[in-house]
Amino acid sequence: MRRNLVTTNLLYLTLGIVSVVMLIPLFVMFATSLKSMGEIFSRGSFINFFIPKVIHLENYSEAFKSGDWSRYFFNTLFITAITVACSLVINSLAGYAFARLTFRGRDLLFFAGLVGLMIPPQASIVPTFLILKNFPLAGGNDILGRGGLGFINTYFGLLAPYLAGSFGVFLFRQFFLNFPKSLDDAAKIDGLTRFGTFIHIYVPLSSTVFASLLCLKATQTWNEYVWPLIITTDPKMMTLQLALVLFKSDLDTQWNYVMSASTVITLPLIILFIFAQKTFVAGIATSGIKG
Repeated sequence: MRRNLVTTNLLYLTLGIVSVVMLIPLFVMFATSLKSMGEIFSRGSFINFFIPKVIHLENYSEAFKSGDWSRYFFNTLFITAITVACSLVINSLAGYAFARLTFRGRDLLFFAGLVGLMIPPQASIVPTFLILKNFPLAGGNDILGRGGLGFINTYFGLLAPYLAGSFGVFLFRQFFLNFPKSLDDAAKIDGLTRFGTFIHIYVPLSSTVFASLLCLKATQTWNEYVWPLIITTDPKMMTLQLALVLFKSDLDTQWNYVMSASTVITLPLIILFIFAQKTFVAGIATSGIKG
């Protein structure tokens, strides 16, 4: 009993230390957002590194005076919302099909999908860009995909690569495998179709895995930098991550403004995780366990 108590206390102590270490970057970001440029580069005590000598709240108002930030917030929020909604629908249906339906080539198709998890995202950027740029009859292209811009500088171009993914399909498949076969038999006796069984039985019982993918997909899309940088050239299509470049000049970077904007940009994800953390953790924990 005493040994278990000591082990538990050591575990909580370790988790506490790890949590503090992981939160240090957030503390530094927030503290830097309240400092002047002179204080950021001045040598102070260790306490001053985390606590500003003089709090400059005006950094936040000044940071959002450069550029059309309402447009940047709308672009990012719109892309994230559409991506998350489509991803939940597509991945859940695909995961349900691989877990609960029997058809020829099912295992082979699922294995082919898992190959996508092994390919680095950077390897598919150029092919994806060429497909969207040369898409027939889009953005001024002819039937052969020539002569126009395709889906460059469009919302579809920004969100297309993230509408579905191998990981989401795998997550839902593993979760749906936990349900007993008798559940499908009962639904069939009640006269439900396969799609009706999915909508009326599986979806209501799967809030945890939906919340898990929602958090993961929203974080990925909200924080994406490389793909929007490649697929957009119009400032009106700029996302929040790209907008942080506005504070960089040839001579210097306004780090207090960068951190002020970064703090505001990070807040929605922090709030999302706070409200969804219980279902998020439960979804990740149960998706890998086959009953």
